[in-house]
Amino acid sequence: MPAITPSLWFDNDLEDAIAFYTAIFPNSSVGRIDRYTDAGPGTPGEVVSATFTVDGQQFIAINGGPQFPFTEAVSFTVHCRDQAEVDYYWQRLLDGGGQESQCGWLKDRFGLSWQVVPERLDELLRDPDPARAAAATRAMLGMSRIVIADLETAVADE
Repeated sequence: MPAITPSLWFDNDLEDAIAFYTAIFPNSSVGRIDRYTDAGPGTPGEVVSATFTVDGQQFIAINGGPQFPFTEAVSFTVHCRDQAEVDYYWQRLLDGGGQESQCGWLKDRFGLSWQVVPERLDELLRDPDPARAAAATRAMLGMSRIVIADLETAVADE
């Protein structure tokens, strides 16, 4: 494992989460899944912890119970080449009960926050022309899913 590995705390749906994430992202796999035994403290056979890889990033996770739900204080950013990638990841991460937010943010059905961001957004927000960068910012603030064509239109009007 790398020196720093994100560790995620799920309520009791870790195995479903692993299947969800590894099905969405390429270069993903299930690693080790540890289950309770007769020694407890959980029900024998239930998942207690696991390791998995999502798009090359390794994770450790546990089924820890409802004490510590996810918040927007931690999110994962998906860097997308184009609108097709934005649309794919946006829809897939929302599948099964996720919630849209704004500026390219969403929460998946497990409550984990994601930022689905096209490369073009970063370019436009850093445009050397302050008026164009401001137009891109205003356009982004009005969006849930980032739409590159709408950003381009907003910037072209400056």
